[in-house]
Amino acid sequence: MIKQSNLPTLMRHVAARQPGNADVMEIAEGPVPAPRPDEVLIRVAAAGVNRPDIMQREGRYAPPANASPLMGLEVAGTVVDRGDAVTAYAVGDRVTALTNGGGYAEYAVAPAPQCLPWPIGYDAVRAAAIPENYFTVWANLMVHGRLVSGESVLVHGGTSGIGVTTIQLARAFGATVYATAGSDAKCAACRQLGAADAFNYRDGSFADALLAATAGAGVDIVIDMVGAPYFAQNLRCLRMDGRLVEVATQLGAQVTDFNLLAVMQRRLVITGSTMRPRSTAEKGAIATALREQVWPLLESGRAGPIVHATFPLAAVADAHRLLESSTHIGKVMLRVGD
Repeated sequence: MIKQSNLPTLMRHVAARQPGNADVMEIAEGPVPAPRPDEVLIRVAAAGVNRPDIMQREGRYAPPANASPLMGLEVAGTVVDRGDAVTAYAVGDRVTALTNGGGYAEYAVAPAPQCLPWPIGYDAVRAAAIPENYFTVWANLMVHGRLVSGESVLVHGGTSGIGVTTIQLARAFGATVYATAGSDAKCAACRQLGAADAFNYRDGSFADALLAATAGAGVDIVIDMVGAPYFAQNLRCLRMDGRLVEVATQLGAQVTDFNLLAVMQRRLVITGSTMRPRSTAEKGAIATALREQVWPLLESGRAGPIVHATFPLAAVADAHRLLESSTHIGKVMLRVGD
């Protein structure tokens, strides 16, 4: 095993005393994790804050077996140690990584296949803002959604991290994009990002607005994070052979009124996925696709994360409160180290 000399044995990390609101989090001290054979140890410079972190803090999203019990699914930093089976990265390399947990800490481990080099021109905060959203959107928009150039997409929560990424990538790969958001200002931001139009869901039926904007045609793909309350309207938005892709179920997962005829008559596909339970090999395949097809977009400025706010690790509760307020546009980040 090759590692940086003089690594500490203890580190600062965020702990939750018990399930609850943002106030249950505190800075604690614990052991620096040791990388498994296929993992690298990263000295964390920045970490992303995501909805699954909030669910984990609340006790509604348990980590998978053998994953870190700490919150934090994406980091950027420097490799300081690596397992015996790792050849792709060396000590001193700067990487951004989709972790299996443990990102809210001074040191975190990640499987090497889930790591990527920082895009050229990126700092730690912007690099750390990539993995969770880009892995998720690539899997759901490009793989499960099967997007091809010339199609159209509706994404809900257009100013969220997932929404911003979907608008940018769909546009970059030749699609027309529509979005929903919770205010007129956020709808304007979606249009500035490249959406052909955006609809304030507080003003009435987004399905009516989308169908009016498309002369009744609808879209090929809907990327949804809301869940059950949007299900019927989502189906209305889809044209023949359309695909509804469920990325999250923030307002409920149980659909009680489901008209199968709508699916049959328009040959609709209802699909979706979660990222965290996937195998390292599956996540590694997504990382390879991102490196080949998305990194050039990031490095040329045709796509990239929008960072709304950055907090020091000790202010993690404020970062969670901001994300829960849904007043942000883009990513909420933590700065951990140098």
